[in-house]
Amino acid sequence: MLHAHYTAWVLTLILFFVSYFLLRLGKEKGQKITHMILRLFYILTLISGIVMVVDITAAFGFYGPVYIKAALAIWLLTSMEMVLVKGKNGKSTTVYWIQLVIAFALVLFYGYSVLHIYTL
Repeated sequence: MLHAHYTAWVLTLILFFVSYFLLRLGKEKGQKITHMILRLFYILTLISGIVMVVDITAAFGFYGPVYIKAALAIWLLTSMEMVLVKGKNGKSTTVYWIQLVIAFALVLFYGYSVLHIYTL
């Protein structure tokens, strides 16, 4: 499940940036399509993450960093979505970009510390 989760995250990030740049270029139809596909990948990322949390919990019992990482990942996905939605509506996205960068850094930190236990 780890590889599926990595793949979902990478494709989610790629789709996010493609959708963002299409938005900035004013390509509404292409942006709308990539945004809808991105939302599908949000769901795939969440499902693979939930499966990993359940697996880790079943194998090791309660392990706090797993739940912190899960909450941070949801915050990251929410920030990504808000950047696109607010940008589409012509509103400022600065706050959401800051949140996205902070959440991304924390997800990477917790992801590598948590996933180290998952791969043992």
